Amino acid sequence: MASFKLNGEDITLDVDPDMPVLWAVREQAGLLGTKFGCGVAACGACTMHLDGEPVRSCSTPVSMVEGREVTTIEGITGPEGQMTRVQEAWISEQVPQCGYCQSGQIMAATALLRDNPNPSDDDIDKAMSGNVCRCGTYVRIRRAIKVAAGQIEPTQQEA
Repeated sequence: MASFKLNGEDITLDVDPDMPVLWAVREQAGLLGTKFGCGVAACGACTMHLDGEPVRSCSTPVSMVEGREVTTIEGITGPEGQMTRVQEAWISEQVPQCGYCQSGQIMAATALLRDNPNPSDDDIDKAMSGNVCRCGTYVRIRRAIKVAAGQIEPTQQEA
């Protein structure tokens, strides 16, 4: 059994304590937004927040989240379900191609902007360096982070 907060809600799951939190959240809690990429904490596709800090959920056992707060991509929307600045910027800058890594990218970018609301290119590169995009949308990712930070205007304006 593991008890923790998942996206602000108390949850108890009957799982092996060694099960990666990625699989507990996907298979037991039914939240499918976080993706499995490499299984060795190298690609960032599985990034979630643990007590507000980005972690690789594919290598974080459920036993480590006991009594703590886990936030997935589904949990970062506003109280009325509205998108965050980062999510809106991802759309305006057309970041995803295949989209597979994007939940992890968004989670990393969200943590970056929370801790550093006005990041430099070097800050962005450092914070995002552990998140791999096989489609190579790094230029769009950087631009979206700058849009979300209010440093530049979005490419696509709302109609």
